[in-house]
Amino acid sequence: MKSKAILSTQLSEASLDLRAPLFAKVRKGGWWLRLITLITVDFTVLLIGWSLAEYYTTRSLNGLWNRTSDSFPLLVTIFIQIAALAIQGNYQPGIRRCDYLNIIKTLTFAHGLIISVSYAYKHIAGITQSNLVLSWLLSTSLICISRFLIEISLTYLRKRKLLGLNNVFIIADEEEAEQIFSAIKRENYYNILGAANAESLDRTHRQQTLESLNQLSITEVFISWNAIRNRLYICWLFQAFGITVHLIPMESTPIYRKIKSHSIGGMNCQSLYCPIITGKDFWIKRILDFCLAASLLLLFSPIYIAIAIAIKLDSPGSVFYRQTRIGLRGKKFQVWKFRTMRSDAEKLQKELEALNEAKDGIIFKIKDDPRITRIGKFLRRYSLDELPQLINVLVGEMSLVGPRPLPTRDVDKFSERHFLRQEVLPGVTGLWQVSGRSDILDFEQIIKLDLNYIENWSIWLDFEILFRTVKVVLKKEGAY
Repeated sequence: MKSKAILSTQLSEASLDLRAPLFAKVRKGGWWLRLITLITVDFTVLLIGWSLAEYYTTRSLNGLWNRTSDSFPLLVTIFIQIAALAIQGNYQPGIRRCDYLNIIKTLTFAHGLIISVSYAYKHIAGITQSNLVLSWLLSTSLICISRFLIEISLTYLRKRKLLGLNNVFIIADEEEAEQIFSAIKRENYYNILGAANAESLDRTHRQQTLESLNQLSITEVFISWNAIRNRLYICWLFQAFGITVHLIPMESTPIYRKIKSHSIGGMNCQSLYCPIITGKDFWIKRILDFCLAASLLLLFSPIYIAIAIAIKLDSPGSVFYRQTRIGLRGKKFQVWKFRTMRSDAEKLQKELEALNEAKDGIIFKIKDDPRITRIGKFLRRYSLDELPQLINVLVGEMSLVGPRPLPTRDVDKFSERHFLRQEVLPGVTGLWQVSGRSDILDFEQIIKLDLNYIENWSIWLDFEILFRTVKVVLKKEGAY
C-alpha cells in the first residue's frame, strides 16, 4: 500500500509520562486554540444567561451593569460553572465535549454550590433565588445549544477543508489497511500519516509504537478489529497518550461503557473512550495521597516505635523488610514493610511452593505459613506490617488506594492482559483487600476487582475503600 509507512525506530530516550496526557494533546497542536475558543463561547453564553435571568426577574439590567460592586460575584458564579465543566471533562475532545446529560448534571451541581454561597453571603447583590433558578435553565440550555452548533460548524468546515484535518494513523494487516484507508479518504476529514501492521501492538513493540505516534502528532488511530481483538485493554494506553481509538470493523461488542458508534465512509466504526487515572485525576489523587500519608506518618510515629521494639525482642533480624515489587508501567521499586517472617523467608519459599493455596499459582499464599514469627502473626492480623508503605506513598511510588504491588515472582507468571493493572500506581489497600483480603485466591477475581476500581475511580471511591479498610482490619477479616 502506497500510503503505508514504517514506524520510526530512532526514538528519543525521553518517553511521555502516562500521567500527563494533557501535554500530549498540547504537543499535537491546535488543542489549546480549541480549548480557548470553547471556554470563550461558554463564558459568553453564560454571561448572556445571567443577563437574561436578571432582566426577566427585575425587568432591568442595572443590577448587573451599573453597579461595579456586583461584577465580582457575577464573575465568580461564571467561574464556578466553567470550573465545574472542566473538572467533569467537558472540555476534552471527543464525546465528552458534547455529553449533554453530563453538562446538565454538572451545571446543576454548580448552581447548587452557587446557591449555598449566596445563602452564606446574603449581602451579595445581584444574585437572588429567582434569577438563580432562571439562570440555571438558561445556562444549561444555552451551553447545550452552543456545543451542538459548534459540532455542526466544525464538521462543515472540516468536510470542506476550511479547517485543519486531524492527523490519524492506521493499524491493521495489509489487506484490511487498504480498505480502511479508502474509507477514511472518502470522509475528507482526516490526514492519514501512515500505517503499521498488528505486530506494532505486541508488548515488545507497543511502547515504541505509542512514542512514534506521539512524535507524528497523531490525534486519532484507526485499528482493525482483528489486530486488537484479544487485547482491547491496550486502548487505555492510547487514551493516556491523548489518542482517540476507533475500531474498524466491529465484529463484537467491546467491554467498555463509553462508546460512540458512527460511520466512516460507509464502514461501521466504534470509538472508545477508556477510563484511566491520568491528568488532573492523577494529580488530585497524588496531592491527597501526599497530605494523608504525611499526616498518618506523624500520627502513627509512636506505634512505629512500639512495633520496632516488639520485632527486635521477638526474633533476630532487621525491623523493616524491603522487597522488590513491580509498580507503575512495570517499574521495579522497593516496598517497605515491618518484618513478619524469619530472616531467611525468601530462601524457604522455594521449598514451600508445593503448599501454595492459590488456584493458578500466580500469587503465593499459605494460611499457616511456618516462616511467620509470633509478633508477625499479630501484625498481619491487623495489617500493621503495611504501615511503612506510607513512605512509598510519600515518595510517589505508591498510592493509598490502588491495585496491590506484586513481587517479580508473581508478575513473571502474568498473562498478557494482566499487565493492565500496572498502568496505575499500586496501592497500600484496594478493592481486593476490602473484598476478602487473603480469602480471595483466584487471581482472575483479583484482576476483575482491580479493573473495576480503575474503570469506576473517583475520589469518593478512594475514601470509601479507605473507610472499608479500617472496618475490615478491625474485624480481622481474611487476614493471615
